[in-house]
Amino acid sequence: MKTHILSLDPQEIEAIILQWGEKKYRIIQLLDWIYKKNCLSFDDMTNLPNALRERLKESFDFTLPEVDIKLKSKDSSEKYSLKLRDDNYIEMVFMFNNKKNTLCISSQVGCARNCQFCATAKIGLIRNLEVEEIVSQLLIAQKLNPENRITNIVFMGMGEPLDNYDNVVKAIQIIQADLGIAFSSRKMTLSTCGVVPAINKLADSNVKIKLAVSLNSAINEKRSVLMPINQKHSLDELKVALIEFRKKTSYRISFEYIMIKNFNMSDLDVKALIKFAGDISCKINLIKWNSVPDLPWISPANEDVEAFIKKLTVISAAVTLRQSRGEDIAAACGQLATQRLSKQENDNKEK
Repeated sequence: MKTHILSLDPQEIEAIILQWGEKKYRIIQLLDWIYKKNCLSFDDMTNLPNALRERLKESFDFTLPEVDIKLKSKDSSEKYSLKLRDDNYIEMVFMFNNKKNTLCISSQVGCARNCQFCATAKIGLIRNLEVEEIVSQLLIAQKLNPENRITNIVFMGMGEPLDNYDNVVKAIQIIQADLGIAFSSRKMTLSTCGVVPAINKLADSNVKIKLAVSLNSAINEKRSVLMPINQKHSLDELKVALIEFRKKTSYRISFEYIMIKNFNMSDLDVKALIKFAGDISCKINLIKWNSVPDLPWISPANEDVEAFIKKLTVISAAVTLRQSRGEDIAAACGQLATQRLSKQENDNKEK
């Protein structure tokens, strides 16, 4: 089986091409075609000799996921369902906001963490994405939207990125490499449910990326209801890991807090959140729960949100209300795979 060229970092590609007896400038030309010009065919790399292009085609795979469904939200966000070579599907979301264009990418097909507010959890884990399947999402999104340059990347799509640690880290390194996509680490965020051993590993890896933690409650009992991982790695253990991570990075940690009516917005919840996050250099992103079929939670009213935010004004961290994008196309936080699930469920009913 051919090696997929997007699974290799620039140094690995360089080593192979130099072994073929090619000059180093050919490597720079090749990488420029792929990552700067977003050229997705060796045949179109016109300044490379024909013999080199033929050898590249013989040696490397360049197959990309197929765009299966494209949906556009009334807020201009776009969701893409991508069909992988094994007929599995993932989803990515491109969100446009003035000059800030954020691509939300997936790291797994499904997810094993079973967070109780998330549509992807209903699928369970099918498999990890390969390095090339992660990197491909950027190239596909940019090819489909050449007029909207990607300015920010968030690993907040399907899956728990730190459960696919090796592939995600290598993809990040390719995306950030000078001869790769050369994307700024300041514009990249990885979101985790709190996989403590992997957070510690990432802290020691020298990989530069912002970290967002899906918190959703600072009370152990409540967080365990929403997020089973809390039964394995408690809030105390998570906080120790985050403090150590913060010491080794120049970026503040972000906490994602999904607000659920009658569950995690009481005075006790506020007090616990202030105690947990008040002494960490962080920012808190508040998000109204986005509806997912067959889940029992209720999204709070605007006045409840305003009251909750007002109670948090005493905290030193920056508190922001994050507006959901693409809710009408099931592209908002926690909704990915909803429509694919509905299709599967309908197919099963027909059988």
